[in-house]
Amino acid sequence: MRRSAQTAPDSSRRLRRNLLRIAAVLVVIAAGVPAAQAALAAEGVTATFTKSSDWGSGYEGKYTIHNGSSGPLTWRVEFDLPSGATISSFWDASLVQTGNHVVATGTWNATLAPGASTSFGWIGAPGGITPSNCSINGDPCTGGSGPSVPGAPTNLRVTGTSNNSISLAWNASSGTVTGYRVYEGSTQRAQVSGTSATISGLGACTTHTYTVRAYNASGESPNSNSVTGTTTGCTGGGNKVIGYFADWGIYARNYHVKNIHTSGSAAKLTHILYAFGNVTNGQCTMGDSYAAYDRAYTAAESVDGVADTWDQPLRGNFNQLRKLKQMYPHLKVIWSFGGWTWSGGFGQAAQNPTAFANSCYNLVNDPRWAGVFDGIDIDWEYPNACGLSCDSSGFASFRNLMQALRNRFGNQLVTAAITADGTSGGKIDAADYGGAAQYVDWYMVMTYDFFGAWAPQGPTAPHSPLTCYSGIPISGFCSENAIAKLRSKGVPASKLLLGIGFYGRGWTGVSQSTPGGSASGAAPGQYEQGVNDYKVLKTSCPATGTVGGTAYAYCGNQWWSYDTPSTIAGKMSWARSQGLGGAFFWELSGDTTNGELITAIKNGLS
Repeated sequence: MRRSAQTAPDSSRRLRRNLLRIAAVLVVIAAGVPAAQAALAAEGVTATFTKSSDWGSGYEGKYTIHNGSSGPLTWRVEFDLPSGATISSFWDASLVQTGNHVVATGTWNATLAPGASTSFGWIGAPGGITPSNCSINGDPCTGGSGPSVPGAPTNLRVTGTSNNSISLAWNASSGTVTGYRVYEGSTQRAQVSGTSATISGLGACTTHTYTVRAYNASGESPNSNSVTGTTTGCTGGGNKVIGYFADWGIYARNYHVKNIHTSGSAAKLTHILYAFGNVTNGQCTMGDSYAAYDRAYTAAESVDGVADTWDQPLRGNFNQLRKLKQMYPHLKVIWSFGGWTWSGGFGQAAQNPTAFANSCYNLVNDPRWAGVFDGIDIDWEYPNACGLSCDSSGFASFRNLMQALRNRFGNQLVTAAITADGTSGGKIDAADYGGAAQYVDWYMVMTYDFFGAWAPQGPTAPHSPLTCYSGIPISGFCSENAIAKLRSKGVPASKLLLGIGFYGRGWTGVSQSTPGGSASGAAPGQYEQGVNDYKVLKTSCPATGTVGGTAYAYCGNQWWSYDTPSTIAGKMSWARSQGLGGAFFWELSGDTTNGELITAIKNGLS
């Protein structure tokens, strides 16, 4: 009975203690913090040194790392050894000793879950020493509650390149930040305290893709956006000068093949792209047959001053192009199929690439216009992505189509005009442009129409920026990023041509003269709202500044962007430095009657 009498009070005390513990846990949970996390937060992130053994001439040391924070920890331990001390071997970490300073990072144990611990060790000399100035992710090894993991850096961008370096900048992360680490893939390339870094020691004319992470005592942030940069120092560069001739230009624009001759452009061109053939029912088909081979030209309109007759077998643009090639034997003419309006048929064509290639070959090499065309160009806007319509034919569809065309066309030219959307996950990533490159003679990268009045309220921005300037509305939306992205996918620089627009894009209702202003809509255009030819804009709204390697103009309440002979010279210099194959432009009728812009391209590539 006495034992029972003594047992009751002990049980009551234990019950009360348990109830108090439960109440404490409930208080923590009611505050919105799990009890386990509250305990871990109190313990903090620590790195504790112990010495397993010491034999006078040497010792075995060990650090044990404990993640007492509430989030995952990617750890980095730094400490100092006395002058002259050395480390001969180590395990469970990567150790780098510079002078008396040692930096240790994890290998298989690089990231610790909340509450987890790990250790690393080494053999050092001499004995009788203890490390000093220990820090873990920049904070003392003695620990603390630790901050939350920082947010991801944003707007990572390339700010400069040289023959052996690429300079980067980014916007600061949210939260507590100790510093930033720059990665190329999974390899760390730099660690800095600020929001910029220069990666040096690179090869000339090489392409590299980077991300950045912020870090603090609790670990690393998620990755920033990725950017791709290419060092300068490429040797050589192509001199292709390629211009589009739009078949509908013979109507309202009154621009004919003869104008290519009288403007002096034919002597400067290496290739002409005839736009466009259609793609329907999985086949190449004629676009405007009247313009192509039926329209009768008078003597005054004709390239050689000889009028068409009613019974001659070939008239129209095709006959005029044949005459132009006779006058300029160096000229090649390529028939381009698709374009913005007629790309909807490529998805069906991709279902049977061989049948498509056969139809294209038969049309391009039709005996009625034999000798006019030297090959085919595909302007698919856009494979496995959206343009005027959306395509879902798959990542490999473009490569398969180009392979079939190469097999059928043999030694004739096979080219493609392709997207310049080099953003992460953008249109370049949507199709296998790298795999298809082996089948094409070159790609014409449409490095224009990045921005325009399809966003009627702005912000105003140049439609053809060469470089991604600070404040650009979409990070990575510029020519240099597109070229670098394609090169990173294995496309040789010599197979890439830089695109130039012979027109401008503009907004109205703008009160800010510099880029980035708001607008009320598209500026009036001669043939299309928000668009005007260079030959019009050079006098109606002359350039007032440059940004991102191209020009802009502010006149009245209108804001326009377009290339001038001066900015084209700069772009051609850049194209040469990158070893590109040359340049192309849309389109011939936008230039002045004496060919100012094509002259700038030709001179810039010479």
